[in-house]
This record gives sequence, structure tokens and C-alpha cells, in this order.
Amino acid sequence: MKKIRVRYAPSPTGYLHIGNARTALFNYLYAKHYDGDFVIRIEDTDIKRNIIGGVESQLENLKWLGIEWDESVDIGGPFEPYNQLARNEERKYDKFIYQLLEEKKAYRCFCTSEELEIESEKQKHLGIIPRYSGKCGMLSEKEISIKIENNEEYSIRFKVPENKEIKWIDMVKGKIAFNTKDVSGDFNIVKRDGIPTYNFVVVLDDYLMQMTHILRGEDHISNTPKQIMIYEALNLSLPKFGHMSLIVNEDGKKLSKRDTSIIQFIEEYRKLGYIPEAMFNFISLLGWSPIGEEELFTHEKLIEIFDENRLSTSSAKFDINKLTWINNQYMKKMKDSDYLQLIKPFIKDIDLTEFNQHQINKICLIFKEQISYGAEITKLVKEFVNISTVQEDAKEFIKENNLLHIIKQFEELLTEENPENMEDVKKIIKQTQEITGNKGKMLFMPIRIGISGKMHGPEIPQIILIFGREKIIENIRLLYKQY
Repeated sequence: MKKIRVRYAPSPTGYLHIGNARTALFNYLYAKHYDGDFVIRIEDTDIKRNIIGGVESQLENLKWLGIEWDESVDIGGPFEPYNQLARNEERKYDKFIYQLLEEKKAYRCFCTSEELEIESEKQKHLGIIPRYSGKCGMLSEKEISIKIENNEEYSIRFKVPENKEIKWIDMVKGKIAFNTKDVSGDFNIVKRDGIPTYNFVVVLDDYLMQMTHILRGEDHISNTPKQIMIYEALNLSLPKFGHMSLIVNEDGKKLSKRDTSIIQFIEEYRKLGYIPEAMFNFISLLGWSPIGEEELFTHEKLIEIFDENRLSTSSAKFDINKLTWINNQYMKKMKDSDYLQLIKPFIKDIDLTEFNQHQINKICLIFKEQISYGAEITKLVKEFVNISTVQEDAKEFIKENNLLHIIKQFEELLTEENPENMEDVKKIIKQTQEITGNKGKMLFMPIRIGISGKMHGPEIPQIILIFGREKIIENIRLLYKQY
């Protein structure tokens, strides 16, 4: 069996999107499952759309996710991927261009952009789908020579065969077929500036780099017939194509970069304190399903169980609740030291000067199993340490149920005792119950309000042990003044 070689080939037109991350991840899992090669190639020939920093951001976030590639260019460092512009400068594509021109499978097009626009508008006016007329394909060798001598700029167009069926067996979708009459006319393979177009250069690079499988999003299906035509025109062996289903939002609509209901860039999840292993796990389930009901897998396990035959033909729903649940599961399993390091950036602006580091760690660890991602810790810690202000709904609860005496009794018992552990605090709560006769909500709620000013929060013993008896008694006495 020929060694599997796959590639992730992004354009540097933006940052690492969820959809792009999934494409990279599935190619990576597929290659690693079969001990193949996973290559990254930057497709940067559309210079006008390239964004400064786009490449660096994509690569950095892929590494953050745990997706490493196997090859680098000879002149680069260990993390330098291939890129098409550099390969074009090395004239790697010239012989293929000359071959197509020599065999009359491509021709020079001298039409200006203004001429092409006029032609397109006329066709639209007549209700015809715009397609190039092919008029430059009718030029004689003499006419071509004269135009070249006059330094007229030209692109190079591929001559699309007439009424030919283009078909393939897709790894995901099964049988797919197109007729060349549905392709929008003879298409450019080299632009007027001499830079090859995407549909041309992608074929050459995949061939030259010996790619065996092309696994990408289904939005590329319309490109595949053009690429197959080029493979066949050059007598190159075809790789196997696979087109993954679209990712859709909660409403079932295609995930668009303009959709603000979902965070769509990996960088943003990093900033919010998501765990890379959890993101890797979640993205692997977007359009692929393992056998059984289990959904939590390590990086290594996903490589082991990945099966391309279980790639879904239906759309993959981006479920933010599932993502936060998965991330929460990973967070619960983290070492305390790793968890504290993760949430450290999110508490740096909170005034915690009255606490030592041991207390700060204990406060943060209270919420370890509760939060779904790092940024959620900020609000919880702020509310926890702000125990001197009684919330309005808490005040009303005490007043309406005439429960101030419960807080007073608890304070008196706390003053007499000096609890050192959870059991000591529970004994004081039990004594308060026995003296007042209150139990359940009418016991625990006033005590909670008395010590923290809030109706909800961590366990009562945790609050008391972290703040200490003196601070809690002071807080209860401040509460009295608010009635």
C-alpha cells in the first residue's frame, strides 16, 4: 500500500477558523492513523487577499491545538511550511504550463478586464449564466505572435473539453459527477501578472508533493471538476478526493464568518481560557463520529480510532453547550497546579491584596468543577471576595421571612467557637438548628446571607474557613446595620 500523504492548505487571508481547524485536524488524524505524512502548504498566490500575520497566527494556533506537521522547506526552520509563491519563484510550474500550451489544451487570453466585464454584463442582461466566450482560443499563431511583440498582457486559460462527464468516487459523498458544460467556460490557470491561479497550482503542488488523498470541506466540490480536468490533461494520476460536510450554527445555517452568535476563531477560545486538548476533542466530533456513545477521547486515542468511513454526509452542528461541557470535563481532570496556571490571567485584575497566595488558591479551587472555561472565574471570584455588600434580593428574603435571629444565633455560636475544619463548622450549623428549630432552606439561606451577603455560592464551611472567623463575624455585624 502506498504511503498516505495528506495536506492542509490554507490561504493566509485570515486567522484560524473553526472550519479550517477541523480540516487540518481530520487530515492530521487520517495521516497519523495510517502512519502517513501530514503536510502544511500555504496557498498564498492570491496576494491581494493575504493578511499580514495570517500565516503566523494559523500555525501558532495549530500547534496550540496539538496539530504538528511532518515536513518543512529546505531553507526554513523546523516549523516553516511550504508556500506556493516561493515555489512559483522557483519556476516549478513552468513546464506544465508550456506542455498545455504546446498541446493546445490551454491558450493565451489577451482580453482586458474591461472587455470581460462588458461580455459578462451582456450575458447577464440576456439571462445567460456568465461564461467566457473562448474567443482568444480562436486566435491564429500569427495573431498571437503580433500581440506578444506588442507587449500586450495576457492570462492563460485552460480549454475545457466540450460535453464531457467528470466523475469520481468521493471518500465522504460517494459518487459525484459533473458535465463540463456546467463549468463556467475556459478558466484562467495563469493570471496576467504571471502568478498561477488556485485551481491550477493546487493540482501541480498536490502532484509534485505526491499527495495521495485530498480531504477538504464540501465547499470545494465545485473546484474538483476543474482540477480533475487538469490532472487528465497533463496525464497525472489522480489522488482520492473527500469532501467533508459543512459546519452549521444552531439554526442550521452554514457557519459564516459574519455570524456573531458563535465564536469562530481558535485564537478567541485561547483568550477565553479553553483547554487545547478539549478543543481538539470537540472539533474531532464535528462531522465524524466514533463507534459507541463515548465522546471524551485523548489525542492518542483519537488517532487510534479514527475511521474515515465514519465521516458524516450530513451537516455538523456547532453546539456551544457541548463544547463547554467537554471543556468542563477536561478542566475537572486537570492537576490543581495546571488549573491555577490556566485561570491566573483571569484574576490578575481583581483586588486580592487582603489574601495570601494560599487563600487565593483555595478560593479559585472552589470553582474548579463549576466553571466551563478560564474566563468564567473572574465574575465568581469577584462576587466571592465582595462579602461586605448584601444583595437586595438577599435583604428582602431575610426581612420577608423574619430570619435575622437565625443569623444572630449563628454569630453567637461562631464567636464562642473557633472552627478549624469543615466538621467544626457543620457542628455550629447543627447547634443553630437545634436552638432555633429552623431547618432546610430557612436555616441555611440566612446563614449564607449573613456570612456572604448572597443567596447562592460555595459551601458555607468553605467560605468561613477561607475568610476566617473574625472576618465572617465582622461581616455579619455589618449586615445588621443594613436593616
